[in-house]
Amino acid sequence: MLDRVYALSSPDECETVYDEWAEKYDHDLTEEMGYAAPAHAAGRLAELLLPGSPDAEILDAGCGTGLVGVALDRAGLRTIDGLDLSTAMLDQARGKGVYRALAKADLTARLAAADSSYDAVICVGTLTEGHVGPEALDELVRVARPGAPVVVTILDRIWAAKGYRARVAELEESGAATLEEATPRSVYHTKEAITCNLVVLRAR
Repeated sequence: MLDRVYALSSPDECETVYDEWAEKYDHDLTEEMGYAAPAHAAGRLAELLLPGSPDAEILDAGCGTGLVGVALDRAGLRTIDGLDLSTAMLDQARGKGVYRALAKADLTARLAAADSSYDAVICVGTLTEGHVGPEALDELVRVARPGAPVVVTILDRIWAAKGYRARVAELEESGAATLEEATPRSVYHTKEAITCNLVVLRAR
């Protein structure tokens, strides 16, 4: 299945595939592939926000079935809005009961949220092959309040090769954000030997 999703080439294709996959997604990712990135990234965000900001308003961009939301909720962060392209994935996320609001959104386009809307932004498993390119980082930073952490996972193999590292440098140069951390070889799919760069930006 990963080969199929990494070969996607448009938002319409992504929506179709994830609508079909939604009911089996959690089982396939967590049980079959050892998908550890949601818990790992959510844990890092919790370290950045707690204990000082338990009521932080958080955007989970590309929330999928809500695995990140569940991890944030378990960590004590419970004011979470989720966005995803797939209606069926959003339905699965809604069933987990951890989101304040859920909405359909294309992360390759401008988001509906106003500038500086959130105390933190997290995006896990979405900035990857066949999905959302580096230009989406601009929007994640735009909707974050000044000083807010923006935590994202980016596959190690595409961090430099597909322009994500360069986009981060552009955001720094423009004054939109600063790069606080970029941790390569972070856990992603433990059973598939796939690793990611866990990136923390600070909106300015």
